[in-house]
Amino acid sequence: MSHTSTAAGPVAREAETREEATRGRRSGRMLRPLLMIGGVAVILGAILVYWLVSGGTVSVTDTYVQAGKVALSTDVSGLVETIDVHDNEKVKKGQVLFTLDPSRFEVAIAQAKANLAEVSQQVEATRAGYRAEIAKIRTQQSVVDNDRLNFKRYAALVHTGGVTRTAYDDAKYKLQGDEATLDAMTAQAGVDLAKLSGDPKIKAQDTPQYKAAKAALATAELNYRHSIVRAPFAGVVTETDKLRPGMFLPAGTAAFALVSNTDIWIRSQPKETSLTWVKPGDKVSVHVDTYPGRTWQGVVASIAPASGSSFSILPAENSSGNWVKVVQRIPLRVNIIGGPKNLVLRNGMTAEITIHTGHQNRLSDLF
Repeated sequence: MSHTSTAAGPVAREAETREEATRGRRSGRMLRPLLMIGGVAVILGAILVYWLVSGGTVSVTDTYVQAGKVALSTDVSGLVETIDVHDNEKVKKGQVLFTLDPSRFEVAIAQAKANLAEVSQQVEATRAGYRAEIAKIRTQQSVVDNDRLNFKRYAALVHTGGVTRTAYDDAKYKLQGDEATLDAMTAQAGVDLAKLSGDPKIKAQDTPQYKAAKAALATAELNYRHSIVRAPFAGVVTETDKLRPGMFLPAGTAAFALVSNTDIWIRSQPKETSLTWVKPGDKVSVHVDTYPGRTWQGVVASIAPASGSSFSILPAENSSGNWVKVVQRIPLRVNIIGGPKNLVLRNGMTAEITIHTGHQNRLSDLF
């Protein structure tokens, strides 16, 4: 009996072990679907929470720092005389950048001044000539009046034999000659009066000739001023090595560039699907790749009225019907209103922006 009981113990324990293993496997099979469903629910819940709290911001990576810049040139041609700045040098507004040889412009000014003085003298001479012509006309008019009286007397006497035919003819031709002289004097006086704009008392500076000469002088002086190129705004000059003293610079040819260090903004091109809630005035956080961990504050200044591709030289032609829908990018401008003062933002730097639209997603938006 004792032997039989000892043998039955291990068998019972083995059976119990197998039964517990079977129950464990059944529990595992039942728990695995629950864990999978729970995991999916947690992930969906996290996505839903993120969607609800992230509706107030829009992040854009296609963003660049922009600065006001200009290719410096002049509207007059000439030989470069001096270059007063160096590459990447900071300049102030109105600072001289380079000059052209002033000799030609100084000669033009001197010639224009001489022409102005000559015109003034001509006006005075015309006025004096007009007064002299008027005096001559009065004298000649007296002569003509006297000739007419003589001619009338001779005409009355020639039929009665009181005067000879020859004396009559002489009086007639003298009257005609003096009248012709009077007409010529009157015409010349009319020419002089026209030069005086119809006003014999007009001042020289009020005549068209004087004004034209004065405009020519102003043009010569303007050309001289334009031969001295100054900075239109404060900034940094670049590529100044392209210009050399003695080089002939044609009018309108770019000499070098000036980039503003104060007129700086952010140009971003978000996808059209990201602009649903973006509007001018929204606050913006700007992160420039060059300065990790530093943040600038900005504001949406404006949103372009058309996509960037609308201004391409060869825009998409969709009239053929072979059209593939592509999400477009709409440029917008962000003005910087604050940030680190000791860090320089340069034109063309890449950046990322986060626009705070203030919009909040709701569950009702899903339905």
